[in-house]
Amino acid sequence: MARVVGLDVGDRTIGIAVSDDEQILAQGVRVLRRTSHDADVKAVAGIVRQYQTQLLVVGLPRSLKGAVGPQAEKVLAFARALEEGCAVSVAFWDERLSTRAAERSLQEAELPPRRRRALVDQVAATVILQGFLDGQRARLGSIDAQPSDEA
Repeated sequence: MARVVGLDVGDRTIGIAVSDDEQILAQGVRVLRRTSHDADVKAVAGIVRQYQTQLLVVGLPRSLKGAVGPQAEKVLAFARALEEGCAVSVAFWDERLSTRAAERSLQEAELPPRRRRALVDQVAATVILQGFLDGQRARLGSIDAQPSDEA
């Protein structure tokens, strides 16, 4: 299997996480400081090449009621640019409360506030990607339960 890259796209930064080769565990890798639309797409394209992925999972910031608001529209537009500019497929994962979950886990780790702020988007990307991976496994069932290609 190939690795999957997860993104937490914000106005100022993009948190980045990557799965292991078996697509079981997500791990945060970095936070990309946004500069311009084209530069951001190029930077993500470099990450796509680095991890040799064919799939980006992008957190979609829906409202608590599930609506697609202005921030989600920005993320959808950026994801379309990534699909074209990086030649990869894009899947979306509902990211409601992912930043809160990331902040909570960083507080529990008792990191200083400055360090927490630096890591929160990376950890949020990890939460998004892990949720996607877990959801895929739940939807597809265990590997042992999959039919064999042999006929």
